[in-house]
Amino acid sequence: MPIIKSAIKRAKQTIKRRERNVGIKREIKTAVNAFLANPTAKGLSAAQSELDTAVKKGLLKKNTVARRMTRLAGVAKKAGLGKAEATVAPKAAKVAKTTVKKTAAKKPAVKKAVAKKTTK
Repeated sequence: MPIIKSAIKRAKQTIKRRERNVGIKREIKTAVNAFLANPTAKGLSAAQSELDTAVKKGLLKKNTVARRMTRLAGVAKKAGLGKAEATVAPKAAKVAKTTVKKTAAKKPAVKKAVAKKTTK
């Protein structure tokens, strides 16, 4: 058991985080297994939603979730779910992508030639 105050606090935080992470992973497994047992569009959506949540919270890596979603989509396709029913946009791929607007470089304004006034 830690003696230092900060180490005690870190130990408590670790316990809380572990409980939360285990809970999220359990929800993922439950949703995925429910979908695999009875493939429906609603089940696919629920499983993908749980996986997206894990990415957002940093529990699973983006590519891991993308691979799992692809496998679920393959099962949905074999089960005969229609394209419109099974198509759920994976948010994991959108997490990393951001739209960047390119600004066109503006040319500097050209000054008009001004006629010089001649004084006589």
